[in-house]
Amino acid sequence: MHFIDSAAKHFGTMPYQDLTMTVWLLIALALFFDFLNGFHDAANSVATIVSTRVLSPQTAVVWAAFFNFVAFMLFHLKVAATMGTGIIDPSIVDNQVIAATLIAACAWDLITWYYGLPTSSSHALIGGLIGAAMAKTASVSSLQWGGIQKTALFIVVAPLLGLAIGFLIALIVTWVCRKQTPRRVDRFFRVGQLFSASLYSLGHGGNDAQKTMGIIYVLLIAASAAGSGGFTAASEVPTEVVLSCHLAMGLGTLFGGWRIVKTMGQRIIRLRPVDGFCAETGAATTLILTIFGGIPVSTTQTITGSIVGVGAMKRWSAIRWSVAGQVVWAWILTIPGVAAIAAGSWWLLRGLQP
Repeated sequence: MHFIDSAAKHFGTMPYQDLTMTVWLLIALALFFDFLNGFHDAANSVATIVSTRVLSPQTAVVWAAFFNFVAFMLFHLKVAATMGTGIIDPSIVDNQVIAATLIAACAWDLITWYYGLPTSSSHALIGGLIGAAMAKTASVSSLQWGGIQKTALFIVVAPLLGLAIGFLIALIVTWVCRKQTPRRVDRFFRVGQLFSASLYSLGHGGNDAQKTMGIIYVLLIAASAAGSGGFTAASEVPTEVVLSCHLAMGLGTLFGGWRIVKTMGQRIIRLRPVDGFCAETGAATTLILTIFGGIPVSTTQTITGSIVGVGAMKRWSAIRWSVAGQVVWAWILTIPGVAAIAAGSWWLLRGLQP
């Protein structure tokens, strides 16, 4: 248990009084991105349980926000380490790189939220890092290919794994409940979906909040290198950063992005409580496995893959493939699209420097 074992040990390890105002503003921007992440991905956390009418939208977001927040008590910070030092070389990071990364990622989240596209906030952040780093170095020399390749691989693996696990869980549930009446199955899984939704929200909080921790972590390393203390890549993420990121994500989820709920919960397939339980459990299992592996995957992709897997168990024609295709195209375009915005932002910020 990371938090229980090390909260006191790693609290206040950064000399915050030495940070410049620019660094403080970038930390605030990072937390705003975390808020947007929760706001954007609230649909992933609550779409199934709202669409099956197990919980009202208002109750569902409170439920999801709570489990987003308490996830810090369960998971080690392997994803944060990957984001902080595994995507680009920390030595090239400065305030301008972080600013360009966050501006691009925030812009992408807002644009895709407006159009109701369930894209990946995680991949937006990664694309921002890549674009800003390439703009600064005018090359690919600063990219950490091991972390990038692992992330790129799981753009394909995560939804397929979610699909396979969702399909398998739906198959097992169908067999176990084959002699039960539809009414009894519905009543049982209305309760079961409370469990599966909370498990998925734990996975969402444990994976996505850590990505912003990684950004703040590498920002603090850069600030220390510039003379603001002895924080290094060997340091642990401060406990107050962990809590702040989970709180920001929980608040974002609480305010919820309702434009995406309809896409996730109804437009791909029509969900019943038993379907929602299988999809959420499949996605949660995928997320928890990747958290322990330190892999920054997309929660959007895992739940979408799992929903498609559950739909395939019913029948392939139950899936609205045109909608699923639009979602997949949004996934493909996220990293290069955000990288381009980040590169443009970096050049703009450079031009504004005195």
